[in-house]
Amino acid sequence: MAKEKINNSGFTLIEVILALGLTSLLLGLLSTSVFIVAGDWNRNSRALDESLDEALAVLQIDRALHGAFPHSFTNEETLSRQIFFTGEEDYLAWVSTISPQRLPGLTTWELYSVPDEGVYLGLVPAYSDNPSVRLEESLPTLIFPDYDLEFSYLYEELEENKVWTDQWEAQELLSLPLAVHVRLTPYDNTQEELEILARVRNNEHRSIRPNELERLDL
Repeated sequence: MAKEKINNSGFTLIEVILALGLTSLLLGLLSTSVFIVAGDWNRNSRALDESLDEALAVLQIDRALHGAFPHSFTNEETLSRQIFFTGEEDYLAWVSTISPQRLPGLTTWELYSVPDEGVYLGLVPAYSDNPSVRLEESLPTLIFPDYDLEFSYLYEELEENKVWTDQWEAQELLSLPLAVHVRLTPYDNTQEELEILARVRNNEHRSIRPNELERLDL
């Protein structure tokens, strides 16, 4: 009887090397793609986080301006009652019923810009005294890097004409403006300009009347 011939088929050494090489190449391409996608995701996530932080800061400032309060204190030199609200073209300090930490009581807010740095925010509690000293001792936070800041304030003349001005000193006028306009301009033209237009609902103190003569001098 003739013996059947048995063919032992298998991979040669060259085929095994080629298979390993192709597998390594595919794994390398896959890992590179994963790293690229992960890098893009991280960059997009950081950009999204920054935009969300800006949006949250704008919303907080808008709410704090809407909740501006005619906080009064006694001037230790003249013993007269004054209202705390200092508004300049690039600086604003006011007392609000809104606190970013949702704390009870009044909070003193301070916004100003530093050239080549950005916009800073200061927060301190508002008691029955002048909070200016506490603001000077506080550590502000840089909330809008590489942004410039500009304020304007709305008031009403005796003829009921509404006019915007670039300063408002409540210690002299004994009232708050009707509204505050905030313009945040980026140093880099590729970034968007931010704006806040907030109406001040409680702009007059119940017992301290505004000085209309001083207001006309604005």
